[in-house]
Amino acid sequence: MKIKVILILLLMLLTTEVFAQRIKDISDIQGVRHNQLIGYGLVVGLPGTGEKTRYTEQTFKTMLKNFGINLPDSFRPKIKNIAVVAVHADMPPFIKAGQNLDVTVSSIGEAKSLRGGTLLQTFLKGVNGKVYAIAQGSLVVSGFSAEGLDGSKVIQNTPTVGRIPNGAIVEREVKSPFANGDYLTFNLHRPDFSSAKRMADTINELLGPDVAMPLDATSVRVSAPRDASQRVSFLAVIENLNVDLAAESAKVIVNSRTGTIVVGQQVRLRPAAITHGGLTVTIAEQTQVSQPNAFGQGETAVTTNSNIDVSEDYKRMFLFNPGTTLDELVRAVNLVGAAPSDVLAILEALKLAGALQGELIVI
Repeated sequence: MKIKVILILLLMLLTTEVFAQRIKDISDIQGVRHNQLIGYGLVVGLPGTGEKTRYTEQTFKTMLKNFGINLPDSFRPKIKNIAVVAVHADMPPFIKAGQNLDVTVSSIGEAKSLRGGTLLQTFLKGVNGKVYAIAQGSLVVSGFSAEGLDGSKVIQNTPTVGRIPNGAIVEREVKSPFANGDYLTFNLHRPDFSSAKRMADTINELLGPDVAMPLDATSVRVSAPRDASQRVSFLAVIENLNVDLAAESAKVIVNSRTGTIVVGQQVRLRPAAITHGGLTVTIAEQTQVSQPNAFGQGETAVTTNSNIDVSEDYKRMFLFNPGTTLDELVRAVNLVGAAPSDVLAILEALKLAGALQGELIVI
């Protein structure tokens, strides 16, 4: 059975090399970010699927000690309805004290399942060691596991990870630099000098010259009102502006495991010839001129026709003419049912020979 190569062509539907996107979809505001929280807690109420480890016992004794119950050091409770867990959450920007967060609870011991458990009060700390939220509640676990006496086992999804919707209450706010200073800085998701300049030009066309200034390939600095309410309205206008992004650099991305090939629009081939197996691929381009009738209306147009001839025999030569696109090559090789390894070998050879005008990325 021949393995077909999946070819994904990143071609534009329009003839232009740019496409418009909103500023809010292509950039973030510097300083406005999520913050990660993490905590160490105890899940109780498990139906015998917990664990009996030294650190579980220590955590259990520490919890009882906080309630004034002191157990002797030699006492080792034989319980399997508790489990020690790691609790983590993302704290979005501008969230206020008293609002809720979703938390994820993951077993870090030998517990077989967290289904049916309840997380006891757990402090969630930031990277600076301060407590920003407190989590507690019943877990929602999608996975389950079952084990027979003969050692057989059935596991679906992940029974040792659960979530608690709105399971944490925010106790401390994170200060945001959004309302500070005279500027807002937008950071592009994909750094590009041309896109940064086009973004600044789009803002200046609406608000006037020198309001926005590109700092580098990633950042665009925009003058903003100092008043917080005016700054919000100001940003609401800017983030909905459409920017014509520059075309991406020429790239070919190959997934060697799945055979997926992603070809960028700007990728081109220089004249080259490759010997590989028994495949023969010839690609030639012909330029035609289309003229209107003598009494008709219209303009003279130049069109390009690409003729692809594929055969599989004892010949071992690939012939490329100037201007041939890489997607035409891959299409031609796919017609004879070549394996992904064959296409990858051709691409690597073209890159080493300097005939591939673009970056080759293998994942």
